[in-house]
Amino acid sequence: MIVRLFKRILLVTFLCFGIMLSNSVAQNTRKSTFNNIGWYNFFGTFNINKKWSILTEYQFRRTHLITTWQQSLLRLGINYQLYPNVQLRVGYAWIETFPYGEIPINGMGKQFTEHRIFEALTLTNKTGIFDITHRFILEQRFVGKYTSSILNNEDKFPLWHRMRYMLKIQVPLKKDLSSGHFPYIAFYDEVLIGFGKNVNENIFDQNRVGVLLGYKFNNNLKLEIGYLNQTLQLGRRVNNQIVFQYNNGLIINTLLNIDFSKH
Repeated sequence: MIVRLFKRILLVTFLCFGIMLSNSVAQNTRKSTFNNIGWYNFFGTFNINKKWSILTEYQFRRTHLITTWQQSLLRLGINYQLYPNVQLRVGYAWIETFPYGEIPINGMGKQFTEHRIFEALTLTNKTGIFDITHRFILEQRFVGKYTSSILNNEDKFPLWHRMRYMLKIQVPLKKDLSSGHFPYIAFYDEVLIGFGKNVNENIFDQNRVGVLLGYKFNNNLKLEIGYLNQTLQLGRRVNNQIVFQYNNGLIINTLLNIDFSKH
């Protein structure tokens, strides 16, 4: 009951923010920029026992597909399997964002650091051949800020809040799965919404859509490759215009799962 209520509250919240966003875009001029990106990701889950596991993650995010930096993201977390289809997670992420594209995210055109604490709820269920995942995340983001252009390092880390919802649907591409290895296709969409006193223009922060072709080799290893679309709104105006990035490109995921409880 609590999980269902939490899910409905968040979905209604996202709907309200979506309405606010559409009104905002309709009333203001906006500038659009475009980038080709490549995200190369490793996700490692290490099971301690049936309930507890450790998440390790690194995302190597590039522009011009691979030649220059977009972001570096390192994430660590602890998972607790509350029920077979309900997982809780808390963790920390360290992110470096670089001055890429026509209009850098940082107003002074500088690289900046973010320290992030997050809490997540993941719900999974199977409907016919479809594996469906709902993931809800709350983030407390300490984002580096420069108060002067002459500074080489950030001198403030104001707190920003963000909520995220992702829907992912995965479908195997063969009927007989008894061998434990098979190809599959997956689709996901994730919306990211900023809130709190420090949120600026970007209440709508991002939307990410991905289509992936994957292969499950066994219970320990999966590989995925596909297309990613990232729509990102900057938290500031440029020449009195709200700024949107439209980033499209390649995503490659390596997913490793090691069960230490069986050793």
